Amino acid sequence: MGQGAVSRLYAAIAAIDAANAGDPDHSEGQPAALLYGQRMSEELARLFPDASEPLQIAARGQHIERWILKRQDFPEGRAGYLTWRAELARHHAARVGRIMVRAGYDAADAERAGRMIRKEGIKRDAEVQALEDVICFTFLKWYFAPFAPTQDPVKLDRIVARTARKMSAEGRARALQEFDLPKGFAAHFLA
Repeated sequence: MGQGAVSRLYAAIAAIDAANAGDPDHSEGQPAALLYGQRMSEELARLFPDASEPLQIAARGQHIERWILKRQDFPEGRAGYLTWRAELARHHAARVGRIMVRAGYDAADAERAGRMIRKEGIKRDAEVQALEDVICFTFLKWYFAPFAPTQDPVKLDRIVARTARKMSAEGRARALQEFDLPKGFAAHFLA
């Protein structure tokens, strides 16, 4: 990787971190979006050490400025939730794309990262799937334990099942090795 590539990657990551430093949620001692991005990058480096620059940037910026679009501003229920998530994905992809172009990436690289963030091609595109696996690992490693007690057991089982379905077969197998999942939840990762 040449000096220009390193500096543009560094510039993009730094810009994402600067944006995420504005997250008002400091429940873990620092801005939540900033911490999430750092955790995503750590998991990506561990799971996919040869990740392309667009994938590295997509992982870091996957939740950029997530607090801007609030869940309560969308209708209740699953349809409202899905609308909110789709709007978030569009916002994240557009924001990361602008950062990438300012850092020196071309429009094709910015669009590539955007497709990953919008999850276009999950199960068909290796990099989109890699990002999804990283998202699931980050959730299981850092967010599942505090989240689980807040959920109805039946709903939690559905969430775990959906998480497993989104992952690649390799990701599910690795999750079973790395996480001590309760037997009922672990069954979802065997399919």
